[in-house]
Amino acid sequence: MLSMLCAKPIRRIVSLCLLAVIHTPSASAQEHDQAQNTAATQSANQDEITAVPNRPTFATTAEMVQRGVFEIEYGLEAAKGHQNINGLLKWGMVKNLELWFLNNPIERDAGVAGRGDSGAGFKFKVFPQKGARPTFSVLYIASLPTATARLGTGAVGHSVQLLVSKDLGKHHFDVNEGVQFVGRQGAGGFDRNYFSSLSYAHPLRGKWGWTGEVAGFSRTNVTTPATMILLAAPTYNVSSRLVLDGGAYVAVYGNLPRLTFFAGVTYSVADLYHLHPSHRPPNH
Repeated sequence: MLSMLCAKPIRRIVSLCLLAVIHTPSASAQEHDQAQNTAATQSANQDEITAVPNRPTFATTAEMVQRGVFEIEYGLEAAKGHQNINGLLKWGMVKNLELWFLNNPIERDAGVAGRGDSGAGFKFKVFPQKGARPTFSVLYIASLPTATARLGTGAVGHSVQLLVSKDLGKHHFDVNEGVQFVGRQGAGGFDRNYFSSLSYAHPLRGKWGWTGEVAGFSRTNVTTPATMILLAAPTYNVSSRLVLDGGAYVAVYGNLPRLTFFAGVTYSVADLYHLHPSHRPPNH
């Protein structure tokens, strides 16, 4: 009788254990689910588009937009005797090659208003940042004389720049060195100047950031002396793909307005290679 009384609780315990085993996922199943969740998170992070602004500085970052991403930058400038709307369209054709198209749809200088010059070119990343080594890229732009009379150069020009970018913790630096060949209208040949810039950016509280720069061009010809500017601007990341900026730059010397205000936006429109889910690779 005692053995029967003891057997009943034991059977109940065994039954409860069996039920627990049946209704509780196995360790391997849990690990599998965790692995799937991790993979899904990593895939989502890889698919997230992040804007790579060149604005608001004169300098160009050596970093690239993601492969397939089409990004736009547009802004306006306002100063005494000078106003414009300026734009840049960028597309990450392949991993390390970015195609550019620049235009100034509206320009006003010294009372003359109209359309500004345009440009086309590319940025090629030679190697990315790794350890102490910075990111290094090359930028080429051909300027196109699309401006209204007396607003542009009136001739085709070329520029080549070496771009270096480095992150040190939350501190970001961009250094540019380049040469510009300015076409001579009606005379043939080119005048030449050299461009140098150093910009610094750092995040502030929340979505706010700050950038500052010193930049300038050497003397181009008798009528175009050397220039140097100091720039400061706050930035605001509305989202990972939308960045707003605004600020001002001061002309230290050169034929530029003493103080110029500006504001603009950088927006990553879409990944043109993955506009439709059916076009995604199997691992997405």
